[in-house]
Amino acid sequence: MKPRNLSMLLAAGIVLTAAGCGSDSGAQKAADTKPGTAAADAPVTITVGCQPPKSNPLERAAWDEDVAAFQKLHPNITIESKDAFPCINPDTFQAKLAGGTMEDVFYVYFTDVQKIIAAGQAADISPYVSSVTRLGDLRPDVMSVFKSGDKTYGLPRTNYSTGLVYNRKLFAQAGLDPNSPPKTWAEVQEAAKKIAALGPGHVGFGEYSAGNTGGWHFTASLYGRGGEMVGPDGRTAAFNSPEGKAVLENLKKMRWTDNSMGAKQLLQWEDLMRMMGGGKLGMMIGAPDVVQSVNNDFKGKFDDYGVTALPEAKASLSGGDGYLFNPKATPEKIKAGLLWLEFHELTPDQGQFNYERNKGQGRPVGLPTPDLYGDTAPGKQIVETRKKFATVPVEHFAPYAEASTTIQNKIEPPRAQELYAILDVAMSAVLTRQDADIDKLLADAEAKANKVLAKSS
Repeated sequence: MKPRNLSMLLAAGIVLTAAGCGSDSGAQKAADTKPGTAAADAPVTITVGCQPPKSNPLERAAWDEDVAAFQKLHPNITIESKDAFPCINPDTFQAKLAGGTMEDVFYVYFTDVQKIIAAGQAADISPYVSSVTRLGDLRPDVMSVFKSGDKTYGLPRTNYSTGLVYNRKLFAQAGLDPNSPPKTWAEVQEAAKKIAALGPGHVGFGEYSAGNTGGWHFTASLYGRGGEMVGPDGRTAAFNSPEGKAVLENLKKMRWTDNSMGAKQLLQWEDLMRMMGGGKLGMMIGAPDVVQSVNNDFKGKFDDYGVTALPEAKASLSGGDGYLFNPKATPEKIKAGLLWLEFHELTPDQGQFNYERNKGQGRPVGLPTPDLYGDTAPGKQIVETRKKFATVPVEHFAPYAEASTTIQNKIEPPRAQELYAILDVAMSAVLTRQDADIDKLLADAEAKANKVLAKSS
């Protein structure tokens, strides 16, 4: 959940009107439910964004292999892969949108989708999307990201939601059960105190409060408690609420009464990752990819960590990415693009879900993301295959995976980064000043946020 980037990322609402499984003349499916042989249509070439770069040779090789397999299955379709890295360059993304020069099938973060749709910069694929075999099985909260009213504009590739990342090794050392992680904030407080008591340098619970990351995690905690960042109209702040106050009061208690959060504050993304990798941080808010990053980049080991649901979660701050279609794309290009997305992003056991291949390449397998299908049949199939070829301890993520099928995912609020910067002030004040006035901090943040939101179109 690296702050992408943070567009932040981060993070997913409307109810999906489930589309039936059908077929289009250019999107005939095989009887075995895998994308089948294409009809004898005229040749069509589509450009597709976010091919893995040459600097990521394993994923690029898998992509190229899939393109070749897809084109063999659909000989009338040619895919021209575009490998710009990063997939979204903020310096050129808006210009390409405005100029209509995006790929036929272009990559987007969840947080940008509705703005692009509202600006008329994405094609309405509603007349064709019913050709996607498992459309009705996709999580409604995920598909809602790509819908406006009764129209559909795109399909997801990945998604994630926030939970509680914890150090299983420290839990055991502190006399806690690593297989029974905290389910309430009161249990988090008690566990944090025991971990902090292990000795100098040990921190029971870590939290961000600078570089917009504090506001980001305030939002995650607020959503978990059932609160809202903005009102229904999107133009007024809603976080100065009992739920918002509870977020700050919880942190103030752990920081100053329990002394379980350490003296060093004003932490940003890399700080907590380094602390977790160093083996002295007990818990933090995060998604399963935190563990992957700690393992890959911060000298941690998969075996030492677990992820569970955010305590008492009523909803979860989430994010992800997917694809929209260029408004200039012809119906033939849209149909071809849907065939490719189904093949590569949405079919169990192939494309991104080809876990046997991923394991053979030495890539980690077993993290419970993406979770595009929830508890439906394809979702269960993906989970089983993931377990079969797992290279990481799947059971360490089981509490998170089990909860994620029932917790509503909510994406970031409008003007997210500006709101996060405002709420950094409240988060840093609570963690650095014992006499911080929570009511005043929230009232000041609310006033500033209202000015920012009033500018929203």
